[in-house]
Amino acid sequence: MKSPTLTTNSKARVTAIGTYVPERVLSNEDLEKIVDTSDEWIVQRTGMHERRIASPDQFSSHLAIEAVSNLAKRYQKTLHDVDMVLVATSTPDYPFPSVASQIQAHFGMAQAGALDLGATCAGFAYGLHVANGLVSAGLHQKVLVVATETLSKVTDYTDRTTCVLFGDGAGAVLVERDEEQTSFHSSYTTAKGEGGIHLYRSGLSKKMHGKPLSGDGCIVQNGREVYRWAVTTVPEGMNEVVKRARMSLDQVDWFIPHCANLRMIESICEKSGFPLEKTLTSMAYYGNTSAATIPLSWEEGILQGKVKAGDTLLLYGFGGGLVQAGMLLTWNPKQ
Repeated sequence: MKSPTLTTNSKARVTAIGTYVPERVLSNEDLEKIVDTSDEWIVQRTGMHERRIASPDQFSSHLAIEAVSNLAKRYQKTLHDVDMVLVATSTPDYPFPSVASQIQAHFGMAQAGALDLGATCAGFAYGLHVANGLVSAGLHQKVLVVATETLSKVTDYTDRTTCVLFGDGAGAVLVERDEEQTSFHSSYTTAKGEGGIHLYRSGLSKKMHGKPLSGDGCIVQNGREVYRWAVTTVPEGMNEVVKRARMSLDQVDWFIPHCANLRMIESICEKSGFPLEKTLTSMAYYGNTSAATIPLSWEEGILQGKVKAGDTLLLYGFGGGLVQAGMLLTWNPKQ
């Protein structure tokens, strides 16, 4: 790995968080009626019991707006002065306009820029990385970072290996300028683009690296290859994040990884030496919600009384690309 690049000059603070999941529940028992599977098989291999599914007329922008509304209400935040909206999603309502622009319009953020980020399951961590840079550089003062997914709309429910995994949900955080009480300690981003063929959704091009693609617009995953890549490289990345902050993993209060499945998280914790009991996940009742898994886990930790103000959090996203993004920060909400 390259020598550390420290981010101690941060002037940004994460001040609020909000989430939303659709009402409809898709249980393992429901899936037993759709494909050849069982509750026992799903739980043993993924740790998942349920996932939430958007209604036919509910899309990523709708979930995002609900998550942002939840943030504003719980932390009594005004949104009209947000000057940039960053949205991490792999399932936008349309190729364009962006989900970010729809959020900007809905909340009347007259001075806000709007940008969607395409970093799949690492999108939320990438969004925080970009927001910290924009605010710390003085280019923006108040950035809304949103992760929102409706993966059920691009899931092949005849494929028993993938349809049991994915669900829908959204999360949002507010990143504000604060030179006295910053949140961000360090970050780490990396990619292995040659591995993109192992996790993709076909689009305009039907080939990748000269190889034909399948799936007809639905998610296609080589689970074994993605698992091997993640459990080998994520522990190294976790150590790199804390190293860049001149800290160690035992100084981290909570590890919040992307929740692809529980077995993968267990292996990552074992290889990194980080305690599983200090790891927050959201897949048991929400499934794999790609970019939204981290904020959903973070929020669950707060609601359960685990995550408290002043805690040091290690966020780590990884997924299609293949891409990774890690972020070490202190949770200091502000009302």
